[in-house]
Amino acid sequence: GILQHPDGTVLKQLQPPPRGPREQEFYNKVYDSDCCDSVLLELREYLPKYFGVWSPPTAPNDTYLKLEDVTRKFNKPCIMDVKIGQKSYDPYASAEKIQQQVSKYPLMEEIGFLVLGMRVYHVSSDSYETQNQHYGRSLTKETVRDGISKFFHNGCCLRKDAIAASIQKIEKILAWFEGQKQLNFYASSLLFVYEGSCQATTVRLSDVTLAEKRGVPKGLLSGGDILEYNNNIHVINSTENGKIEASVSKGLSKFYALHKKAYAKRHHSQLSLKVENLEQDNVWKSSTCITQEHLNGNVIPQLEKVFCHMPAEIKESANVEVRMIDFAHVFPSNTKDEGYIYGLKNLITVLQNILDN
Repeated sequence: GILQHPDGTVLKQLQPPPRGPREQEFYNKVYDSDCCDSVLLELREYLPKYFGVWSPPTAPNDTYLKLEDVTRKFNKPCIMDVKIGQKSYDPYASAEKIQQQVSKYPLMEEIGFLVLGMRVYHVSSDSYETQNQHYGRSLTKETVRDGISKFFHNGCCLRKDAIAASIQKIEKILAWFEGQKQLNFYASSLLFVYEGSCQATTVRLSDVTLAEKRGVPKGLLSGGDILEYNNNIHVINSTENGKIEASVSKGLSKFYALHKKAYAKRHHSQLSLKVENLEQDNVWKSSTCITQEHLNGNVIPQLEKVFCHMPAEIKESANVEVRMIDFAHVFPSNTKDEGYIYGLKNLITVLQNILDN
């Protein structure tokens, strides 16, 4: 699965050939320091940042892609993984592989996307609701709108601000696809993340600590303790000098597992989604922050006023990320990626319908 490094990045194990090397080659090409291709330079804006490859000291033959943790800045990240395109198999797939992929979700060609999983923070209960890939595959043309809207509902109301901001970000990605004929993407996904908590009045403990300890390397305290950046990882105490990397190689303390691919030999052809129980953050809360005890009475209407009736002119201010992920099936091309474009347009239409209705 995808692990989380103490320095705030995530580690995605390289898949078996040809998928793993192909994905590594894609990242190397896009993030080449000598790259002067405007198309690829713009594409960086829509990907997780890439920091090369990494291998644990105890297993030097295991290779991981070192990537930006898109959820790191969020206190209560709501996360959704949506596979985009009309085909989830690439042009070189065997007839058996094509049949296998089509049978998983026959509506892929018509709908143009597939929800692989989601995790939504519910304000009222201070808990997460999760849905796996089977949920996405159960959605039909008639139910897909309601199925997607579940991701933007926080248990109290519909987060229209997050929907509007997501649409704007998808439209930018769509504009990139409309303007390029270099690459075609298959079985690639969009990762959606938005802030589920009352973030305006919540300051993370780690952020405060970092601000107070300027001079200390990012993420590392003087005693060797690794800061807890978000609710996907335990604090790792490295009191044994020099054992930080070793602790990572042993699997860290938690899987960062919203978007997880099964790398066990018997699962190489299957996508799976695994959501672990998450540790709650330690946070400082100002006197005006809405706490669990106050989630009643007049506070719920206040939340709805803030989250659900956001004026259109400030919708971009919503704390939302939409990034492209999974590039094991990216191929050179001399035509527009019409399948991906179709999926993006259809997803925008669905989101706009949720917003309008």
